Amino acid sequence: MRNTRQLLRKTALGEEKADIVIQNGTLVNVITRELQDNIDVAIKNNHIAFIGKADHLIDSKTKVIDAKDKYIAPGLMDGHMHVESTMLTVTEFSKAALLKGTTSIFMDPHEIANVLGTEGVRLMHEEGKNTPLRVFTTFPSCVPATNGLEDAGSELTAEDIEEGLTWDGVVGLGEVMNFPGVVYDDPKMIDEIEATIAKNKTVTGHFPDGTPEMLQAYIASGVDSCHETVTREQGLEKARLGMHIQIREGSAWHDVKEVIKVITEDEIDSTNISLVTDDVYPQTLMEKGHLNHVVRRAIEEGVDPVEAIQLGTINTARYYHLDKELGSITPGKLADIILIDDLNEMEPSTVIANGQVVVVNHELVASYTPASYPESVKQTVNIQRPLTPTDFSLTTKKEEFVEVNGIKVIENSARTEKMIAKLPVVNGVVQMDMEQDIVQLACIDRHHQSGDISLGFVQGFSLKKGAVASTVAHDSHNLLVMGTNQEDMAFAANELAKTGGGMIAVLDGRVLAHVSMPIAGLMSDQSLETVVEQVQQLEQAWKELGSPLHAPFMTFSLVALPVIPEVRISNRGLVDVTTFELIDVIRK
Repeated sequence: MRNTRQLLRKTALGEEKADIVIQNGTLVNVITRELQDNIDVAIKNNHIAFIGKADHLIDSKTKVIDAKDKYIAPGLMDGHMHVESTMLTVTEFSKAALLKGTTSIFMDPHEIANVLGTEGVRLMHEEGKNTPLRVFTTFPSCVPATNGLEDAGSELTAEDIEEGLTWDGVVGLGEVMNFPGVVYDDPKMIDEIEATIAKNKTVTGHFPDGTPEMLQAYIASGVDSCHETVTREQGLEKARLGMHIQIREGSAWHDVKEVIKVITEDEIDSTNISLVTDDVYPQTLMEKGHLNHVVRRAIEEGVDPVEAIQLGTINTARYYHLDKELGSITPGKLADIILIDDLNEMEPSTVIANGQVVVVNHELVASYTPASYPESVKQTVNIQRPLTPTDFSLTTKKEEFVEVNGIKVIENSARTEKMIAKLPVVNGVVQMDMEQDIVQLACIDRHHQSGDISLGFVQGFSLKKGAVASTVAHDSHNLLVMGTNQEDMAFAANELAKTGGGMIAVLDGRVLAHVSMPIAGLMSDQSLETVVEQVQQLEQAWKELGSPLHAPFMTFSLVALPVIPEVRISNRGLVDVTTFELIDVIRK
């Protein structure tokens, strides 16, 4: 690095020529929050060497990029996301992200960790090093997400996490979802946090709801960010306490509209606020974009474009203590740069990542090494035996009717509500009720061949026929099945077990759509275009089965997530997330 700094000094003085010079653009200065007209940016040895008029740094070997009538902005940085949710490998995801101007991500691979443990995290982490995208990792903190309420495929100990924090490119601790454990001194959680702080790394958070006292205890523990903020009031409370607010806009939930009001209406200082995606699916990447879409949404809600870009660049870099290297176009920083025609549209025409031109005229020109995963990670759907329709019968000694606890989903929200309903009983089996929009739900252990099958009911998907199933079932990723009849439920589950996992929709014993995800049952080994086509078929199949919801399979995948209120299902049973207890489906 010392030699690089010496080279940059010589280039700034004109003693060396630049590798690349971007000429005559309008610089988006995220340090001073201003636009500077008619600026050149000179790049040497993958770093920014000079800003101003750089004619004296050009020779026959210098690549010159004309930025007249364009804006020169830092590459976008997504401060919290799960690559697995894109259904793509890191390699395929990086292609889509770079095309949309994202040059750095901070991934929390806790999805694959729940299936494959440290091995899965390492596979994704190492894959990220082989892409032009700058991939940082926050090491998963909660695997499994809860204790005693579910069974994941693996468990990460405090020792695993402490070792992972030493890996090159691991910049912090993944979202600490077990906030009650932190607040009430769970030794494992406290050890993880203290180990992260001791290494001067960032402890990322997850605090969806709780008392003011719990929130402040959580922050005092060392956890200092949250991407689960969904209201303006929550945003203000957390911001005033020094918490870094990561405003989320994913595929299945849209938080920018409300939370951004802390900037547009309350007019608080936005330095400690950033924009993230958390979870996006492939069609969103292709049709709307990645972090550029979130920046665009902030602009649409009234944020000044330069400030919105700050929320997606320098603020993220500062949060992870990387602003001396990334996040701005200033001398000495790594050259991650995008050229944009219209700040309101946020569609980059040229992308430079680590000093290399990777996108030209909206076309990817970077070269890639294909992703490679061992066959062992493609054999992760291990149910005890093929399932039968009777496996989905919830029996009772009561006659005629029973009152049940269930799950009510909310469109475009990660949250659920507790549903209490009266359901008929026929021959000792509790029936679903289509008139009340209540269908059957099951969560099956797919990791340990235990034979565990928990049954329940869910309301809100408007399914009228057939069944759906998924091995993407946050966070333990057991086999999740929902349907209007038990025959289709068994068929859907068995098909996924045969094919190594994914998402499926079936009707009358035939497959309507199947997104194949053989890598840990979470990711496809196909291209973005192929996966998008499969997802489009899946969306159409859900509609054919009656569901009008936006991205229903994303909402479905969260039905098994027992860390966000109010009620979820796991392989062990129905979980009340407000009390972190298993509850009976049939009410007494």
